[in-house]
Amino acid sequence: MTILLSILILVHILGAAAIFGGWLANFKTPTVSVWQWYGAIVQVVTGLAMVGILEAADGSPNHMKIGIKSLIAIIILVAAFLGRKKIKNGEEVPTGIAHAVGGMALINIAIAVLWN
Repeated sequence: MTILLSILILVHILGAAAIFGGWLANFKTPTVSVWQWYGAIVQVVTGLAMVGILEAADGSPNHMKIGIKSLIAIIILVAAFLGRKKIKNGEEVPTGIAHAVGGMALINIAIAVLWN
């Protein structure tokens, strides 16, 4: 189980890097890249898988932290979806949506690192 958890953590970090890196790369001309959308999906799926493994293993994850991070991850996922939908329709992505994806990812990364 520890190897699986370690792999999930690695993929989870790569998802966060895709979201945050995409935001920084497009900061002057805000948009939601396809990699940010994939990163948001990866973040939600791997996050839920990690919680499931932790619950099955010892049952002692921090439920408050997981709840807050899950809520933020869903906000990121929805904002990324809306941004990608705008792009597919040939419309410009609103600056607020583009910055919400990256900014909320930064907040989620900070919570993951700083909340012990």
